[in-house]
Amino acid sequence: MGPKAVIDGCLLSPSALVERSWGEGVDFRRARAVREDAALTDMTETAGVQPERRRMVEFLLGGGMLASVLSFFYPVLRYLVPPAVPDLGGDEVVAAKAGDLKPNSSKIFRFGNRPGLLLMSADGGYRAMSATCTHLSCTVQYRNDLHQVWCACHNGLYDLNGRNLSGPPPRPLEAYQVHVRGDEIVVSRKREG
Repeated sequence: MGPKAVIDGCLLSPSALVERSWGEGVDFRRARAVREDAALTDMTETAGVQPERRRMVEFLLGGGMLASVLSFFYPVLRYLVPPAVPDLGGDEVVAAKAGDLKPNSSKIFRFGNRPGLLLMSADGGYRAMSATCTHLSCTVQYRNDLHQVWCACHNGLYDLNGRNLSGPPPRPLEAYQVHVRGDEIVVSRKREG
């Protein structure tokens, strides 16, 4: 250990004496304490700002995570819970005008949100049925060469009353009632009862 000096009641080593002489009489311990006090003051002043920034970052990150989770689950939820299909009509619709059909011909019309098939037989009588195949919901059509209703998807055949004759259709077509009111041909659902 080298010689030590006592200045202002403090025992200083030779290196501390050199520092003191270079610092032009500044007490380094007091300067250090002043610097530490200033740093603590700055920290307490910025402490109010820091939590606000942190809260903002947490809010943005949390919102981003929530949006990501929702963007994943929304399509899954929409798939599992399909929207309700609105009924675009009622139980009755004007399918055609009286002169629109020739004998042994047909017309597809809209019945609510599904297609319907209006037939005029060779004797001039009208028949109507659903134009949606009971197999895979393809649209059926009337074949005047066969005098049958035909589904082009899997070659299913129905008679003129809508009963399934051949092919994969499991059930007959839904039959509708036909009324002629003036020059309009009105098709309605059959009433149960």
